[in-house]
Parts: sequence; C-alpha cells; structure tokens
Amino acid sequence: MSLQGTVVVITGASRGIGRALAVGFAAEGATVVAAARTQRLGEGSAEGSLEETVRQITDAGGKAIAAQCDVADEAQVKALVDRTLAEAGPIDVLINNAGILLSGLLTEIDTAAWDQAMAVNVRGPFLTCKYVLPGMIERRKGNIINITSRAAGRDDVNRLPYAATKAALERLTLNLAMDMKSHNIAVNILGPGLIQSRPLAPGQEPTNRDGRVAEAPETVVPAALWLAQQTAENFTGRVVHRDEFGDKWP
Repeated sequence: MSLQGTVVVITGASRGIGRALAVGFAAEGATVVAAARTQRLGEGSAEGSLEETVRQITDAGGKAIAAQCDVADEAQVKALVDRTLAEAGPIDVLINNAGILLSGLLTEIDTAAWDQAMAVNVRGPFLTCKYVLPGMIERRKGNIINITSRAAGRDDVNRLPYAATKAALERLTLNLAMDMKSHNIAVNILGPGLIQSRPLAPGQEPTNRDGRVAEAPETVVPAALWLAQQTAENFTGRVVHRDEFGDKWP
C-alpha cells in the first residue's frame, strides 16, 4: 500500500486521531498538510500541537506542512487550500477529522457551546469540501473521508449535542457522495470507535465505556488508508466503522 506522491489534507491533526492519521499517511509516502488551531504547544487549551505532529513526521523522513486553521472560519479554510495548492500541489485526499465533543441535557447546554460544536463539526467539513472540491472536480480525481461517531445513530443519555452534529455530518457526506460520483470523487464517512485520544498517565487505565475499552489512535490508520485509495466507481457513499474493517467491509 503506497500513497507516494499524493497530497493529503487532515484537519484536527495536532493530536489524537488526527495526528495518528497524519503520521500514518506520511509513512506511506503522502505529503501531509496537517491543519489545526494549535500551531505551538501551549497556545491553546488542548494538548498537542501541529509543530509536534510535523516534527514526528519529518524525523521519520516524511513530508509535512503545519497549517494553522480554524475550520469554522471561511477565510482561514480558503487560505489553507490556497497554501496547500501553492506549497504542495493539487489535493488528492481530504480528511475532515477536527471535532468538538459536547454532552449534556439540552436545557443545560450553553448556546454558544452548541453553536461552536455545530460550527466545527458541521460547518467545518462543509467549508473544507467547498474549497477543496473545485480542484478535484477539475482533475476528475479525489477522495474525501469524514470522521463520524456511532453517536450519530444511537440513543444515549446526555449525548444529544454531539449526536446531532455527527448525524448532520453523515447526511452531508452521503448526499455529497451522490453529487460527486459523476465527477469520479469518492466520499465516505468513517467511525473510529472508542479511541483513547489523550496519552495515559502512569498507572492510568484506558477509558472503559459500556464494556468497551478505548484503543490507540493508530488503530484507525489502516481503514483510513484503504478508504483513501478508493474511487467513486468502486466505493463511495458509505458509512463504515473502523472496528468492522476486514470483517463487514470492504
């Protein structure tokens, strides 16, 4: 499996799943444009930084660009795409991984927090697709992977806000796949499953939810690599889950 010579844009790449995907795709020969809001460690409240992600890739001999970007900001998304085209070349793969987890009872959710979750989880993928797709359509070549959660189709207590954003993202993805099939652009959505996004402290046990133990972010990489190499002719418009890869799909 090789992605030698391809250009891959990954949002939310400063830590967790996004960083694992960036490192994994770079290891297969792709030039990775790692995008996130946190350029340097300590700039934001979240752990991790783009500089760390890019350093990990380049130290291993890979190619990567750190691109600070708030995916909810249209001007920043356009600048991200313009910079990628100028410094790396045409975009072959877009992975919309950036996301905000918001939980709680609807009556207790801060409206600004709701708006932010919708902005990052739904508006963000809309904007990145909006600016990446013209180049893919022109070349009649491209692949988009959006990252979802089983929360989108599950009735859980206090999960309404996050579930609503991911359900909206799934509908966006499936309809977009129909629109892009004639342009030979594959559009799919991947659920990573329960992932331990933050490093464990010494002696700390992995997250355990409903009898499921959180796995390392790197476990998502093989499924994403496979999806990234599919075409609209053979695999598009699918909602798939990492823990079913090699079993229920492909």
